[in-house]
Amino acid sequence: MSLRIYFCGSIRGGRGDAGIYSRIIGHLKRFGQVLTEHVGRPELSDKGEGGMQVDDKHIHDRDLQWLREADVIVAEVTQPSLGVGYEIGRALAMNKKILCLFRTPSTYALSAMIRGAANGKNVHVKDYSEEKVEIVIQEYFEQQL
Repeated sequence: MSLRIYFCGSIRGGRGDAGIYSRIIGHLKRFGQVLTEHVGRPELSDKGEGGMQVDDKHIHDRDLQWLREADVIVAEVTQPSLGVGYEIGRALAMNKKILCLFRTPSTYALSAMIRGAANGKNVHVKDYSEEKVEIVIQEYFEQQL
């Protein structure tokens, strides 16, 4: 199975979960190419990509192109992020297969707009613990793709 996978995780909304993003991306690579691998890099800050100032329009257009090319979207949605919500909304409009991952326990509550979008067909929302994230991803890819 070689899929094109678009991973969503908070960048400007906060980088506190970069470690788990990296771990998720590492596991996703078993199923295909992760188009947005940079999201898990520790050097990526909420200020820009690799310390470089990249034009917002460039980031938007590039990421939308990757979203169009993707076979599946995997979004880590624990850290609230306007960008991740936007990406999920665009992916929904494109009728993409989407897996949203919410880590529990959490000090955050997942938005009803995300959890309520789950339909058991192309949109799935899964709660997970850090210890079992690979199992949750494995089960999704085995059952849904």
